[in-house]
Amino acid sequence: MPKPKSAHIRPTRREFFAASAAASLLGCGNATTPPSGAATRPPNIVFIMADDLGYGELGCYGQSKIRTPNIDRIAAEGMRFSNAYSGCSVRAPARSVLMTGMHMGHTSVRSNPGGVPILAEDVTVAELLKERGYATGCFGKWGLGDIGTEGVPWKQGFDEFVGYLHQAHAHYFYPHYIYDNDQKLPLDGNEGSGRGTYSHDVIAERALGFIERNKDRPFFCYVPFTIPHAEYVVPEDEIYAQYAGTFEEVELSENPNRPGRLIRPPEPHATLAAMITRMDRDVGRILQLIAELGLDENTIVFFTSDNGAAAATWTDYFRSSGNLRGAKRDFYEGGIRVPMLARWPEQIAAGSSSDHIWGFHDFLVTALELAGAEAAAGTDGISVVPTLLGRGGQAEHEYLYWELPRHDSGSGTFRDEIPSQALRMGKWKAVRPVPDGELELYDLEADPGETLDLAAAEPAIMAKLQALLEQARQPPRPQTQPDHIWWVSMG
Repeated sequence: MPKPKSAHIRPTRREFFAASAAASLLGCGNATTPPSGAATRPPNIVFIMADDLGYGELGCYGQSKIRTPNIDRIAAEGMRFSNAYSGCSVRAPARSVLMTGMHMGHTSVRSNPGGVPILAEDVTVAELLKERGYATGCFGKWGLGDIGTEGVPWKQGFDEFVGYLHQAHAHYFYPHYIYDNDQKLPLDGNEGSGRGTYSHDVIAERALGFIERNKDRPFFCYVPFTIPHAEYVVPEDEIYAQYAGTFEEVELSENPNRPGRLIRPPEPHATLAAMITRMDRDVGRILQLIAELGLDENTIVFFTSDNGAAAATWTDYFRSSGNLRGAKRDFYEGGIRVPMLARWPEQIAAGSSSDHIWGFHDFLVTALELAGAEAAAGTDGISVVPTLLGRGGQAEHEYLYWELPRHDSGSGTFRDEIPSQALRMGKWKAVRPVPDGELELYDLEADPGETLDLAAAEPAIMAKLQALLEQARQPPRPQTQPDHIWWVSMG
């Protein structure tokens, strides 16, 4: 039964999607023609997303100390984007934008306590692909609804889910359990303070199993890995051994928000590097399995990060944000510009690059077009299929918009203030770095590091951007979550 609409979803959205699905399944109407040379079956879609991976932490984006050969291979065999953006500067809102195709002025989750759910009536990319015959799986950190809410992935279009629901639970790589749909999945050896099973390894194995089981039908495999988010810990195996003793090291302080949990590895730089390389290994395993199953030429693989690098002591050491200013939680480029790669043999030109400006809210309509449906109305997104396939005619956004209102987790309400904001219009970027603060203006073509504030020098541009900031948003709904405090007890 279709979900009821709410005021924050444009009135024709569900009806349009339903009509579009019918057209694509019947092979008539306005359904998109498959790319030249593509199989008649629509392509499998694999979307891999790291957690707190900075723009500069991959070899294909200039990293020299951390080894990422498999992710770099996606760039070498596909397309590398230089102007791709997360949905927000922190994780839950970014994921809400990705799943709903609505930017931060409209999407359901605009706070980041960890368990605020998207709504029952929200329409997710998984639901829409499932309606078009796709098997759908999510493996990793969900962050858009805890157990007992309508936001859980199996109520939002996913056939299978294995991982963390509440994102604060995902602060631990050796939890007592993760979820397998609505059932707890105990992790061997993690009872008490034990560290027997590294959760990332379980998540990677389950993603691989999903791909293998669904090789004979179209599938959407969403893999929001928890690496390299804190807690900073990794098995001390051969991957870690590559880095141990090779870096200048510093001592990390313990996080006061999670007392008793050590995030002070003896070699924090080696630990972070090993976490990223471990994730890279599993990206390679996904690519290898796709090839072994004979699915290479009918599978598009995306790789990105949910926001900028965590502003830890290694940000400067690894140049985690590249030449960009800021990191996670900032609306400067280092907080929201993310690595974005796409690989589809015979369809996406190998070794290609694009400076097309796009963001997470474009993924839903892009996935629908890849699945053979008309580019969707009723969202904030624009399909990037023309850019991916190099066929020309790419539509452009008038602007991209971000915000992060301050939120009271007790009442679920937002403060009565202008939130932190950013808006990009072509080369121009307006930033309000703090709530109720002054707007800053940067020319990203001339100054990608956002070093020279031009607000006073460009009054006409400022007036245009100010008008767009005012029209880009609707007030957010109250945001509440179940009473689960994962950083006090791992459950």
